[in-house]
Amino acid sequence: MNNLNFKKGDTVSVLQGKDKGKTGKIIEVDRKNRKVVVEGLNIHHKFKKATIGTTGTQAGQKISFPAPMLCSKLILLCPSCNKPTRVAHNFLENGAKQRICKKCGKAI
Repeated sequence: MNNLNFKKGDTVSVLQGKDKGKTGKIIEVDRKNRKVVVEGLNIHHKFKKATIGTTGTQAGQKISFPAPMLCSKLILLCPSCNKPTRVAHNFLENGAKQRICKKCGKAI
């Protein structure tokens, strides 16, 4: 099942984990692994060693980046009512699929 209710640019809220209750914007969606990268949430760190080269020395660095998290830990926030909601689907007359908020009934 590779169909997710999340798209790039959606606002989501975290249901579980260290960032529970925080909200953020989706910057990347991995449908195959059912994972989502949210801006400013689930921050991980990499440490880069200092290097010595022909151009000189470079100091070590601590690199912070948002790591992917499972989509089951997130819930979509409706842009019109700003409430966490599940997603319903509706088919338009031209055959396109449309996402609908279960709380207010408006298109997402």
